[in-house]
Amino acid sequence: MTTTEERVQPNETTLPLLPCPAAEETLAFWRALGFEVIYKQLKPYVYLAFQWSGFQLHYGPAPKDLDPAKETSGGCLVMVDAVAPYHATFAETMRRSYGKVLVKGLPRMTRYRSGASRFSIVDPSGNTITFIQRDEPEDLEYGGSAELQGLARVLDNARILRESKMDDRAAYRALDSGMRRRAEDAPVVEQAMALAGLIELATALDKADRVPEWGERLRALPLPPEQRTQVRQYVADPAVLEPWWPDAS
Repeated sequence: MTTTEERVQPNETTLPLLPCPAAEETLAFWRALGFEVIYKQLKPYVYLAFQWSGFQLHYGPAPKDLDPAKETSGGCLVMVDAVAPYHATFAETMRRSYGKVLVKGLPRMTRYRSGASRFSIVDPSGNTITFIQRDEPEDLEYGGSAELQGLARVLDNARILRESKMDDRAAYRALDSGMRRRAEDAPVVEQAMALAGLIELATALDKADRVPEWGERLRALPLPPEQRTQVRQYVADPAVLEPWWPDAS
């Protein structure tokens, strides 16, 4: 008969073991974000361990043909009570270390829109670390709400592509197509939200050649203050709207 100490106890801890094809870059990145290196080994094989707040990230060897740029390395979820403070903290440390918030290429952090329940960091090794609000709504739609129609559904789908699937390019295509096909019959505030989303995404994706066109269309839309607030809340960085709405920030 086993003793109490020998029985399985429901107090296990799991740790992600992420593939690390870019060890030095990964070390530099997490250090820049304020993580403590609690273990470092580069030879005969890579093993790195980082700690920040109450969680750890561990890295191990990667397949020789793994390309970080494809962002297919791996990933993990970090469940937290509220995601906004985490995003704000990492944004501030990025500004101190890099002079700006990294939103393109590797490494980067996805933009955070007020009220969202998740965001992600993609590290230099191509792993995606996603921070998720622990009580994220159970009825959160991941395929676009079936209750919405027209441009409203396009806006919701683009939000999901950006915030849940982290696919800015797909979100950009959805909004661009939606504006061409659905804008004519859509309420003005929905048109403005789509234009604001296109401005923000185009800026992030280096497609800025069309931004002036969308900006002038946005400027021309008649919107009362409360609807302007609604539009600003749709984007993660209202500052991108300043050239057309000087009070957008």
